[in-house]
Amino acid sequence: MSDAPTLRARAEAEAARLPPLLAQAEHLAGTVLLGEHGRRRAGMGDDFWQYRPVQPGDTYRMIDWRRSAKSGQHFVREREWQVAQSVMLWVDGAASMGFASSQRVPEKGERARVIALALTILLIRAGERVGLTGSLLPPRRGEAQILRLTEALLQAQPGDYGVPEARAMTPHARAVFVSDFLGETAAVEAALTKAADRGVRGVLLQVLDPAEMAFPYQGRTVFQSMGRTLRHETRKAGDLRARYQARMQERQAALADLCRVTGWQYHRHLTDASAQSALLWLYRAMERGR
Repeated sequence: MSDAPTLRARAEAEAARLPPLLAQAEHLAGTVLLGEHGRRRAGMGDDFWQYRPVQPGDTYRMIDWRRSAKSGQHFVREREWQVAQSVMLWVDGAASMGFASSQRVPEKGERARVIALALTILLIRAGERVGLTGSLLPPRRGEAQILRLTEALLQAQPGDYGVPEARAMTPHARAVFVSDFLGETAAVEAALTKAADRGVRGVLLQVLDPAEMAFPYQGRTVFQSMGRTLRHETRKAGDLRARYQARMQERQAALADLCRVTGWQYHRHLTDASAQSALLWLYRAMERGR
């Protein structure tokens, strides 16, 4: 059992990671310039949003006769949608996410956490509720929830490869799963199928190191999983490149097909690319998924 000084040192080390992660996420979220009405849409509410021409299916009760009288054309007065939606996050914290092929790129887990937290900041400040899949941190609004999520995202998860969590999914919510998705695809299929059965739609963001796509290895190489449970040694790593890349393409095609079947969206992000590009894609994907 750990003694008190050791436990305290570990706790302080974990706490010290929180401000830098939050600062990085705040900065990244700030690069996405949203207007005052960035996430507004028509629906049930009290605030005026816009006038639009009458469309098939509109009733006479929907027509704004005062506005219509000014132009001789019928217009409908739309109000802003004010029902906040719930967004459920699962961010892989397993050992495989600790991989970085060089000092020039961040660890996959670091990039995943920053992007997920930046998205959280944007969503919560736009009035949405955000939480984690499972039952530990249900969707809530407010700045305090951002701090709770920051702390939760820094917690490591057991195992070499992450298993998507699909318990306690709020019916008809939206979801974001961020991982390298290098574990068993059956676990991903089970999670997305369960989510789809509850009317949950979302996005898969696959975060990979560039070396995991290029496979730049030659000669004698020892491959070992980050959790040290798997090991493979070869004298001719270059001979494995074509087969490895074919398998990777098959996996990504399978993930994309699974998303199409379940109504989700799929995107791949490499850690040597801009985090802003991934965040913008995620934010727009959440808009498309409404």
